[in-house]
Amino acid sequence: MLALLGYSMIAVFMFLIITKRMSALVALVTIPTLFALLGGFGAGLGDMMMEGIKQVAPTGVMLMFAILYFGIMIDAGLFDPLVSKILAIVKGDPLKIVLGTAILAMLVALDGDGTTTYMITVSAMLPLYKRIGMNPLILTCVAMLSFGVMNMMPWGGPTARAVAALQLDMADVFTPLIPVMAAGILWTLFTAFVLGRKERKRLGVAEIQYSVKETLALSETSAMAIPNDTKRPKLIWINLILTIALIVCLVASVLPLATLFMIAFVIALMINYPNLDDQKKRISSHAGNVLAVVGLVFASGIFTGILSGTEMVDAMANSLVAVIPESLGSYFAVITAVTSIPFTYFMANDPYYFGVLPILAETAAAYGVDPVEIARASLLGQPIHAMSPLMASAYLLVGMAGVEFGDHQKFIFKWALGSCFVMIFFSIAIGVITL
Repeated sequence: MLALLGYSMIAVFMFLIITKRMSALVALVTIPTLFALLGGFGAGLGDMMMEGIKQVAPTGVMLMFAILYFGIMIDAGLFDPLVSKILAIVKGDPLKIVLGTAILAMLVALDGDGTTTYMITVSAMLPLYKRIGMNPLILTCVAMLSFGVMNMMPWGGPTARAVAALQLDMADVFTPLIPVMAAGILWTLFTAFVLGRKERKRLGVAEIQYSVKETLALSETSAMAIPNDTKRPKLIWINLILTIALIVCLVASVLPLATLFMIAFVIALMINYPNLDDQKKRISSHAGNVLAVVGLVFASGIFTGILSGTEMVDAMANSLVAVIPESLGSYFAVITAVTSIPFTYFMANDPYYFGVLPILAETAAAYGVDPVEIARASLLGQPIHAMSPLMASAYLLVGMAGVEFGDHQKFIFKWALGSCFVMIFFSIAIGVITL
């Protein structure tokens, strides 16, 4: 009954946000609360909510200062040369623009952080989409597909969790996955090609020669409408060094992400806008975006807190494991890969990799399946996990691009699912996971 309650809650939640009968923020709080009351968990509801909020608090703080930091960099014009370079290459061709989006997102995603990936990609590419009249859902789709594959890097999070949870060697888990990730990258580029070609047929190739002035003016068409008096072209190298140093520190885990972004934001603000009134204006200009994203993060904490506190997550996991016939035991690695798609969509990485994965690995061991294969298989659902309503960076992406979360979900789903199955089939073909 608990598993059924959990599945029903997820189904109702997704139905309401996809059909736009309820906003994501309202649904994240209302739906789990109602289902918890329906299941008789009213007495512990407050504790569950607070526990969930505590879990996402570091992410909320990190996103808040990450948005402010990259907002300052955008205001100061750090990414203007990048936009200029991309403009020079893609010009007015929608196909080249979409392929450029994919390549840029994959390069930025090497740091393993969705927030950085989305902020830089959208900041650089959204003005082009607006200028040509392209569908911004293509931008969010391609950026998320790129991150979904690149998030499998050892420092991206899921791989490290899988290795730690099963006490395995990182090289044994990750090295065989490199060609699998290459297959995922090719699928992303194929998706970009298909979507870009459709846009080229719809819009044609715009015969545009971008001047320097027009390139800079493009930033004014973005959602942030940056005035020219905020640009700091003389500080571009200082800002670039600061940003590179930040990314290096993020990858090296010098400090917690939230504190790194706090420190970097304060330094960036003081360097670029030493005047107190200018600082207030810059912070105020990004307050709406911060509030929208961070509000969703804390609301998702309530959702996950209730899902975990009521033990619906455990019941859902056990119900899926229980329905696997014993005769299919030797296929457990493939089963793990396929079930990682719904598991990682409905669950955060921590409960899946530290809660469900050890159960799957122990069950698989009974059938003679090596735990290292289970670890690899568990990572193949990451393209779907990237679009999960529990992923804070997903709200940042749609918020910056100015699209509805439900519209984005409908648009990307088949492409993300295709990415997962391409990697699963390729993993089987080259023996990364065995039948």
